[in-house]
Amino acid sequence: MHRTLFLAAILVFISTHAGFAADSAARWWKGNLHTHSLWSDGDDYPEMITDWYKQRGYDFLGFTEHNTLQTTNRWSGVATNKGGTVALEKYRARFGDQWVEQREQKGKQQVRLKKLSDYRKRFEEPGKFLLLQCEEITSRYKTAPVHVNAHNLREIIPPQTGDSVLAIMQSAVDAVLAQRERTGQLMFPHVNHPNFGWGITAEELAQVRGEKFFEVYNGHPQVHNEGDDTRAGTERVWDIVLAKRLAELNLDVLYGVGTDDSHQYHTNSVKKSNPGRGWVMVRAKELTVNSLLTAMEAGDFYASSGVTLKDVRRAGNRLSLEIVAEPGVTYTTQFIGTRKGASLASEPVRNSAGEPLRVTHRYGADIGAVLAEVKGATASYTLKGDELYVRATIVSTKPKENPYREGEFEQAWTQPVVPGVK
Repeated sequence: MHRTLFLAAILVFISTHAGFAADSAARWWKGNLHTHSLWSDGDDYPEMITDWYKQRGYDFLGFTEHNTLQTTNRWSGVATNKGGTVALEKYRARFGDQWVEQREQKGKQQVRLKKLSDYRKRFEEPGKFLLLQCEEITSRYKTAPVHVNAHNLREIIPPQTGDSVLAIMQSAVDAVLAQRERTGQLMFPHVNHPNFGWGITAEELAQVRGEKFFEVYNGHPQVHNEGDDTRAGTERVWDIVLAKRLAELNLDVLYGVGTDDSHQYHTNSVKKSNPGRGWVMVRAKELTVNSLLTAMEAGDFYASSGVTLKDVRRAGNRLSLEIVAEPGVTYTTQFIGTRKGASLASEPVRNSAGEPLRVTHRYGADIGAVLAEVKGATASYTLKGDELYVRATIVSTKPKENPYREGEFEQAWTQPVVPGVK
């Protein structure tokens, strides 16, 4: 008896003191948190889309319809919706006429769009697959689109207004956090595709209070993840935001999310927003909404467009990762960060007339510098203590299947860690 109690005490001590990645009960769960169906501007039925993700090994999925929750009684015109008769024929073939509800109104065929509550029980399985109720809060300031996803909502949030891009973003984030506070239900926002329509600059994103997430990778062909000669790519935006938040603004770290932003499901093309391009891998004890969102808020996840990590951990001042390597593929890990004291001075980008453009400013090379580069399936970096943050980007030599742009290779992104903060 005493020996049993002694062993139990040893196990409790180990589990309590071993640190961030020592919980053997936790595992990786794969999910997409940016998905559209016929409920907004997608071209397929939510059940068909859910089936696609579940059959391909995803563990969770969130539908993020524009300013809409799948909670109302809605009928869609077959001749006018984006899926047309092709989507309906596939839908009926997969789920049968007893499930598919059709009617004729004024000589036109319509199909009832199932609510999330209607089809959730058909797909969800404890420990195997989970659906989240989400929304893409969709607004615009002048010509700039401002889109913020909200996850695990209880009630719809209307599009926000404001006198600037920052004001609209802040209003959307505040609305989600207010609903969380009022209902007691765990939920959070994430800022979408800052370079879609060149809508959001790093300087604007850096100032959003209460926000912990943004999309470092989005699989829509119009989001410009890499930026261009005038505008910063999303990774550059991320580093500028991190440096400004940690060194200037006294705000939280911003985590990077990978998503599909899927809209089109019938034809794969580099010009279409297809599923399966970007996702998050979340390390959590169980497949529940609270477990997943809690892990993400703690930064215990990574974003991917194809590269799979067996492990990523911080032990003391050492950040290390292990890649699930594929034969014939080479991997390069860049540990990227900004050191304390790095200059945050910047210059606006100007047009040919010398007028400043409304784009992310240009900063020195010390912002988001490559601190170390490692080739191979394992990589580590020892923090020196003078870094504001350190994160890792893993680039493979494997071309991405069905890429969002020509010449894309599979990648992964770990979350930034801050010296002295566990």
